[in-house]
Parts: sequence; C-alpha cells; structure tokens
Amino acid sequence: MQYQGVLTKMQTEIGSPIQYYLVFENDFLNVNQLLDKKMSINFVGYQCLNCKKEKKIYRQGFCYDCFFEIPQAADWVMKPELSKAHLGIEERDLEYEQRVQLKPHIVYLANSSNVKVGVTRKTQVPTRWIDQGAHEAIEIVEVPNRYLAGITEVALKDYVGDKTNWRTMLKNEVQDENLVEWRDKLKQYIPEEAQQYFIENNTETNLEFPVLQYPKKLKTLNLTKTPDFEGVLKGIKGQYFIFEDNTVFNVRSNEGFVVTINV
Repeated sequence: MQYQGVLTKMQTEIGSPIQYYLVFENDFLNVNQLLDKKMSINFVGYQCLNCKKEKKIYRQGFCYDCFFEIPQAADWVMKPELSKAHLGIEERDLEYEQRVQLKPHIVYLANSSNVKVGVTRKTQVPTRWIDQGAHEAIEIVEVPNRYLAGITEVALKDYVGDKTNWRTMLKNEVQDENLVEWRDKLKQYIPEEAQQYFIENNTETNLEFPVLQYPKKLKTLNLTKTPDFEGVLKGIKGQYFIFEDNTVFNVRSNEGFVVTINV
C-alpha cells in the first residue's frame, strides 16, 4: 500500500507497547503494524505546516518567514523562562501566548539516555516523555504557568542534565534510576516561587517502546541527501524509526516534508 502526505510528529497512545500513528490529510497509519516489514520512504517536496505553501522548511516544520513571525516558533517555546504572558506582555501574539502559557505546566525528570529535567504542559503528559524516548519519568512540580516552570527548570539544570543523548537513547544503552530519590534530592534547589507546587507523593511512570532490534552503529537518514530509502522496520522509539541496517529516521525533525510511504 502507498501513503502520501506531509510529515508531522507521530501521534502516540500509551500501552504495552506504546502505539504510534502517522496522520496524513487523507491517510492514517498505525506504524506498529509495519514492524518486521519492508517499507520505503520517498521525498516528494515541502509544505510549511503554517502557511501550507510549498516552501523549503527552515525549522520545526515551518518555512523561514513563518518561523520568524508566528507565536508557535517564538523563543519562549524552547526557553520557557522567557514567557511573559503572565505579565500581560506580548511577544508575537498575546492571545495565543496567554492561551498556551497560562495553563498548568509540569516540571519533570525523564530518563532516556540519562536523567534530565524538562518542562511540558500538563496535557502533554506522558506524550512529551514518549517523544523523548524516555523509559521512565516522574513529575516534580505542577505550576500554574509556563514562566514558573521555566525558572524551575533553569534552577535545576545546575544539578541535573537538560539534554537527551539521542544516540544512547536509540541504542538503548540506558540504566534504570530511582527517580523518586532524584526528585527528593532536587527539591531543595526549586526556586522559592515554585516550592509550594512540589509534588511529594507520586511514583515514576515506566514506558515500553515497540522495538524488536536496537541499532549498534547508527546511520541517520537525511531525505534531502537520500530522497529514496527502503528498509525493514525494526523499532520505533521517541520519534524515530529504527531499521534493520542501523539506519534511523527522525520523523519530528522532518516535519513539513512531503513523502510517500510504500509498504
């Protein structure tokens, strides 16, 4: 069968294992069903996720112009501590910024390659952890806005990592950690403004990914350099396809690419 559409990050459903879905305008594909099967990915072109024009993708699925104009790509998205909607200050679109920033946010610990701290909207738990390929995670703080989550993350980054080593994550070279102990150890470093929002009595969440075979030596598929690829799918972790020949493909980093997938 052939599927065609604009790549966006895979939708997920919690389960044992996690279920992954590619959603196109006219097609819907449960990727788990492709495990151990040969599939091809063919690059067709570009379509900006915002303006829908056939323009080269710059970052995050957006063309150059949209990336520097729309609120979905503003600096506070990647750096929550820069959020200003709680002060009524607009960066690009105050209505949008208030709608997103003035919602409950979670500061969490996730273990995908090592223990790291991160921020997400409460509604994105556990989706955010799945997207990062974390096999275990725990909430530390639940705050009423993105700014408080951001300054908490910044404070904790002095004592725990904030980046995922994607190579280690994909090779599954990871160790289990006691995230409850990590949570309690880091409590003292939470800023005073966020101390009252510390979560004391929770347990870590464990996640199971649909992987039949982990790669040993990674090869990254770049569709602009290799527009036609074929391989046997052996796993899905984070937002990556893992193929039998050790090729890995990051769906999220290719958002806005128009592709055909043949199974």
